[in-house]
Amino acid sequence: MKKEIHPKDYRPVIFEDSTSGKRFLIASTVATTKTDTWDGKKYPVFNVEISSASHPFYTGLAKTIDTAGRVEKFKKRAAAARTSKSKK
Repeated sequence: MKKEIHPKDYRPVIFEDSTSGKRFLIASTVATTKTDTWDGKKYPVFNVEISSASHPFYTGLAKTIDTAGRVEKFKKRAAAARTSKSKK
């Protein structure tokens, strides 16, 4: 591999899946301020909502992951649309 081609902030980072709790140590340039230890060494930590450990395609499990309230907003809009159609 060629030397001196990666950005200066390219370093190992712990990616933590907030859905499954799994953690992966991968080299990245992602900006983060949180740190944690992995095998006795301190690394930056970046939280992700979905990874291969929680994605339905990889796990074979269908589950709804809603961190921004999107499902509730959709259900509310759908209920409003049904009531407006029934009034016509």
